[in-house]
Amino acid sequence: MMSQPNRLSLLEAASALSDGKLTAETLLASCLERISEREGDVGAWMHINADSAKAQASAPAAKTTTGPLSGLPIGIKDLIDTVDMPTGYGSPIYEGHQPAQDAACVATIRNAGGIVLGKTVSTEFAYFQPGKTANPNDLTRTPGGSSSGSAAAVADYHVPAALGTQTAGSIIRPASYCGVVGYKPSYGFLPLTGIRPLAPSMDHLGVMTRTVKDAGFLASVLGRRPELDISNLSGDFVPTIGFCQTPQWDAADATTQSLIEDAATRLGKAGAKVSNFTLPDIFATLANAHGIAMDYEVSFTGLYDVSSHPDQVSAKFRERFDAGMNVLTSDYDKALDQAKLSRTALSDAMGDYDILICPSAPGEAPVGLNATGDPVFNRIWTFSGVPCINVPGLSGPNNMPVGLQVIGRFGDDARMLKAADWISRHL
Repeated sequence: MMSQPNRLSLLEAASALSDGKLTAETLLASCLERISEREGDVGAWMHINADSAKAQASAPAAKTTTGPLSGLPIGIKDLIDTVDMPTGYGSPIYEGHQPAQDAACVATIRNAGGIVLGKTVSTEFAYFQPGKTANPNDLTRTPGGSSSGSAAAVADYHVPAALGTQTAGSIIRPASYCGVVGYKPSYGFLPLTGIRPLAPSMDHLGVMTRTVKDAGFLASVLGRRPELDISNLSGDFVPTIGFCQTPQWDAADATTQSLIEDAATRLGKAGAKVSNFTLPDIFATLANAHGIAMDYEVSFTGLYDVSSHPDQVSAKFRERFDAGMNVLTSDYDKALDQAKLSRTALSDAMGDYDILICPSAPGEAPVGLNATGDPVFNRIWTFSGVPCINVPGLSGPNNMPVGLQVIGRFGDDARMLKAADWISRHL
């Protein structure tokens, strides 16, 4: 494993660096070598700041543990501002745009000793128009979106971790398609300052990693939430699991339905208490309410771009912008009210359940790079603001990753992470 340090998980790399078994220079060189080999095919990156990263890795401070992320290279979605690299928000309008300061999450990574290696591909404004990235498991298939480059970079061993954002399914879906862990915390848990907004009432910052413990560790640093770091907890927690088909169950292909059902059975045999869970009635129309609210907010966040640069905005973005312009304020307010009520209703209905499970996506990553897949299994959780995480480990008929989505109560991220870690070890 140490002959290829780029394949280490975030915590494995952190431990090796701390113990002196690995240097930041060697880890970075391994990552850059992998990027050189594969970037031409995968297309995960918009910009790589190799010289700056090398200088930081070779600096005296990198040779001692000066912060929880010391010497660890991390990718940053190109929706997130960086003072030393262009931030294009996935749009030709902002090609070469240089922010005046780092986003809060980027500044936090730097202050914790992390190496900001580069900017990963985002779809246009984190909506549905794809970038150049291909799925590293099959280059003919989408990596998902909008955090396309972050998922692909972690899956293809370019970096041990990367930042992503989610407004519909932009962390969970690409994580599922690429076969990595994708963690979307409870709404508001991680700072959004310096991140291009899409729909502020439902925008989330999250992380892509190789293990659940990696995800909790990185998020704990980003949000200064030590309870999310479950790396040193004992493994005696066995979750009570609600198998939730959700109102969107029929959107999953038959193979995915069977995989999720079989996973629920196997988790039960491994010791978890698993039973069927039915969502409260308010969730029946929550996905539609999410679409209404998202379109409405996009009609504000995208107003300058559509008005001032109409020829440089994609047809997909313009279609949703126009739909949002036609949403009545009263309908938008009703949608937000439904989201708030759904959060409370879910917490009450879960009772003794620790977490719920359902598909992360309808199936394997679709063939083709002109779309990023359907966020049908993500909208209700994003809009209600509850934490969710993609746990990889299942495989579809084409030997492509299929993810299991784990959902917790709002604010109960630590318990969800512990449950997801248990699931990852028994899936």
